[in-house]
Amino acid sequence: LLLVLLPIMTTGRYTLGVRDSLMIAHSFHNNPNFGPAGGMHGATYTCDVNFMCNELNPETNWVINIGDATQILSEVLSKYNLKNLDEVFPNGELTTTEFMARQIHNDLCGRLIELGFEGDMCVKLWESHAAWASYENAVKSE
Repeated sequence: LLLVLLPIMTTGRYTLGVRDSLMIAHSFHNNPNFGPAGGMHGATYTCDVNFMCNELNPETNWVINIGDATQILSEVLSKYNLKNLDEVFPNGELTTTEFMARQIHNDLCGRLIELGFEGDMCVKLWESHAAWASYENAVKSE
């Protein structure tokens, strides 16, 4: 019995991640589904953003400039940091962690398109060391 092992060819992806944090206040408008959290309360989120692509930028050999990624994330989060989300979103939106992950993703997309980034992005908001929510999608205009 002759066994020939051939190399397995796989398609990999590159990922670059950056992290920042923000503190917010919000309520869930006394919605009973949220129990005691339905009323006004604060949260401190750690925000991880992963930028993913199949090929490195041919001119720079990177996914994205880490300085640009860090700066853009900081600027986007400043819209929400130290703010009451009930005032930022005044139409009764339930600003769950999942909602905010998608909102931050969408806010980042516009800036990344201006930079010429092509790929996918995942925004993960950590509520604690044990709980998080994330939103992942391609970087595209809304």
